[in-house]
Amino acid sequence: MDNRKRTAIQAAAALLQNANLKGFFTGSIYQGAGKTVCVPGLNCYSCPGAVGSCPIGALQNSLSAARFRFPYYIIGLLLFFGALFGRLICGFLCPFGLLQDLLFRIPAAGKRKTWKGDRLLRRLKYAVLLVLVIILPLSVKLTPFFCKYLCPSGTLAGILLACSNTALFRAFGTRFAWKACILGMILLAGVWIARPFCKYLCPLGAIYGQLNRISLFRMHVNEEACVSCGKCAAVCDMGVDPSRMPNHSECIRCGRCTDVCPTKALRFGCSPLKDKNRTA
Repeated sequence: MDNRKRTAIQAAAALLQNANLKGFFTGSIYQGAGKTVCVPGLNCYSCPGAVGSCPIGALQNSLSAARFRFPYYIIGLLLFFGALFGRLICGFLCPFGLLQDLLFRIPAAGKRKTWKGDRLLRRLKYAVLLVLVIILPLSVKLTPFFCKYLCPSGTLAGILLACSNTALFRAFGTRFAWKACILGMILLAGVWIARPFCKYLCPLGAIYGQLNRISLFRMHVNEEACVSCGKCAAVCDMGVDPSRMPNHSECIRCGRCTDVCPTKALRFGCSPLKDKNRTA
């Protein structure tokens, strides 16, 4: 898919998830009925425009509640989204993904798609999911560790709130300074590395990535048409070779590979072409 079309879809999705525009001017958080529903992407509950809840934040709140209740609704929703679309949600519906995509388009020398230590660091998001989102919230009540100590989307939401509610600036302390440093490093890295947060730290991407393998919407490879030219791998910002690993856990379904394929051997859809449809 053309970058401009995908960016338009991403922007529309971000606007729909943050449709409470008056919140940006009043410095207040929408707390209506919409907040009982989780959006598919990483969009902080505390964002002044947010009309829904972040699934990762909701999951932590359930696990760390004073009285534990198994989060059937949240886990069911994550499995539903992931089983339908996999990481297409990351590529099209996540507002923080859009921000990273825009940063990577800034002209800068030395941009890298992969580097030494890249493969090892990509495993870190699974540790973040297991430790910060599940184990620690289960162990320490009323403490959503990922939101409180790491989430850059939440930090950005706090900054946006403070822009129209200056009293919040005086309430910011050491913990917020820590999170602001993390946000700054992620945004700076995003100029040279495509989607660093998605690749290395996002627990939502870790969940959806594992569901790429079984999702209804998936990539299909016509091996008879594939000429192994390598063009699809060359344009993939996530470092995937779609001709060899069409449903790799890192693929965000952006569609750039299908655009450059000279024989149209790659296709996204819900029904396979004549292929072996390998996964990784």
